[in-house]
Order: sequence, then C-alpha cells, then structure tokens
Amino acid sequence: MSHDADRSQESKNVDPNGESGEPGARSLTDPAEARAPAAEEQLAELTDRHLRLAAEYDNFRRRTGKERGELWGKAQADLLSRLVDALDDLTRFAHVDPARTDAKTLLEGVNLVDRKVWKELEAVGVRRVDQVGVAFDPNVHEAVTTAPAADSSQDHTVGAILQAGYKLGDLLIRPARVQVLTWAGEEGRGMGEE
Repeated sequence: MSHDADRSQESKNVDPNGESGEPGARSLTDPAEARAPAAEEQLAELTDRHLRLAAEYDNFRRRTGKERGELWGKAQADLLSRLVDALDDLTRFAHVDPARTDAKTLLEGVNLVDRKVWKELEAVGVRRVDQVGVAFDPNVHEAVTTAPAADSSQDHTVGAILQAGYKLGDLLIRPARVQVLTWAGEEGRGMGEE
C-alpha cells in the first residue's frame, strides 16, 4: 500500500493545470495564452488603423467628387458665357419680321451668328471634321455610302461630307458621316457607261 500512498501524495502536489504544488517547481503555462494579450492589442491597433484609413478614403472620395462636380459646372458656365452673345444675336434674328426684311440681310445675320459661335468654339478647342479628299479614317469618319473613284489615287478617300463631325481637342464628339471613294480598277470604269 505504500505504492498507493505515494500516488495519493503525488496527486495532492500536482495541479490539474500542470503546476506542481511543490515549492520551487516551475509553472508550465501555455505559450499561446502568454501571447494572447499582445495579439489582441495588435489586432485592436490594426483595426483602428483600418477604420481610420477607410474614413480618410471616404472623405477623399466625397471631396474629389464634389470638386469634380464644381469644375464641370464651371466649365459649362465658361462655355455658356462665351456663347451668350451669339445666342442673343440668334434670338434677334429669329424674331425678325420676314415681310420687312430682305433675304440678304437675314443671310448676313445668320453668317454673323455662325462666325461668332465658331470663334468661341474654336477658342475652347472644338474643331470640325469635314475635309473632302483626305484618306478615310475610321477613327473620325463613319462610312455611309461609297462612290466610284476617278483614279487609283482617290481609293479609300472621302468623296463627300454628308454630316460634319466634331472633335474637342483629341476627343471625338461625333464622327463625320461620309461618302467613301473606291477604285475598282480600269476594268470597272467601263461598266454601266453605255
């Protein structure tokens, strides 16, 4: 029975958590439990940093959206202020009594308004795409129809502008709708000419 008594004595001295009740015995704590407070602190710090960055980004996004809207409004107002004089002239000509005004005066007035509008549009970078005889470019032209070319040098060139196109700087606003000349060769020239 002394063997059972030794076991009973050992069980009294051993803590269920792995610590012995003997003085001077080392405590065996779980290393994960020792690191847990530091990990929780680091997690809290990273969470706080994440929330701050998310809030800063949200503020930045709102601010830039507002600034973009303000710039767009200013650009529109600037363009309108450039066109106001021409619009006033156009309104005056729209209310002219045709019975008391000759056609030549009306034509001169319309040409005046056209020149004023184009002067202001060109000042902001608007250009017409309406050149005949240039090579067909699908980046600025929309082929609507074709016509036979008189010679091979006119093959795939613009023969006529059906509707002008417009560019603002390098940005295409509307492609020019064009007739494209095509060369069918010498044998194609005699077809249908009898």
